[in-house]
Amino acid sequence: DELPELNGYHALVAQDKYEQRRAIHRKMIIHPDLKAAIEDRLKAGWSPEQIAGRMRLERHPIRVSHETIYRFAYSKEGREEQFYRHLPEHRRRRRPRGYRRHNKTHIFDVQSLSHRPERVSERLEFGHWECDLMMFRKEHGKANVTSLVERVSRYAVVMRNENRQSKPIMESLINGLAPLPADARQSITFDRGTEFSAWKHLKAGIGADAWFCDPQAPYQKGTVENTNNRLRRYLPRSTAPTALTNRYLRSICHRLNATPRKCLGYRTPAEVFESNLMEIQNRLE
Repeated sequence: DELPELNGYHALVAQDKYEQRRAIHRKMIIHPDLKAAIEDRLKAGWSPEQIAGRMRLERHPIRVSHETIYRFAYSKEGREEQFYRHLPEHRRRRRPRGYRRHNKTHIFDVQSLSHRPERVSERLEFGHWECDLMMFRKEHGKANVTSLVERVSRYAVVMRNENRQSKPIMESLINGLAPLPADARQSITFDRGTEFSAWKHLKAGIGADAWFCDPQAPYQKGTVENTNNRLRRYLPRSTAPTALTNRYLRSICHRLNATPRKCLGYRTPAEVFESNLMEIQNRLE
């Protein structure tokens, strides 16, 4: 006969089995390559939401949600290797979910991405841009960089801002895009950060429409997220933005815009941008 004390439910054994079952589902533990790829993206300045969104966009065979990345970072295994240091906030402990969410500025639903015309979404029309802010380490102050990219040509423009106040950021966009013909600056897509809340100023200034990603969905402006990733090679988070000159920022843009891109049939963003500008000029004549 079996010994009676070895039968039945034992709390410690059950807990061990539960932990093992949980571990099986922790994709970042059982797929070290996946974990390494996520770590690389975090080091490049991507947030867990951007990484998870990008995986969905690219239909990766093995993908994780942003919640899985956060849970791993704050799990026993993640803490042991101090994985949380790669997160944008570098926090040792996790803040309660929903913290400060009520501070988000309300953007009118009529400006939601769901109302953006299909010709824009499908990149069938030139002159539609995506915009984001690139932030740097807190010790460098509030200065930051606006990254702007045209969706058809992938042509990039970057500009320095002294802080995150929305109206000066919009002024800078207006000044940067105003020299272009109206058909080359038809709309800009933003995320819902408070720094873009003065979007009506943009419409009044240059007549450009503003579209907004869904809440917590910055991956919906994947073109500028991708551009930011390329820019981080020259503008890491450790950069002191106050030292960035317009000349240096222009040189970075020139390098990006003069690099052949597979998605453009190996033409450069500058070539595609110039070609579209020429078409507009010819129509106007």
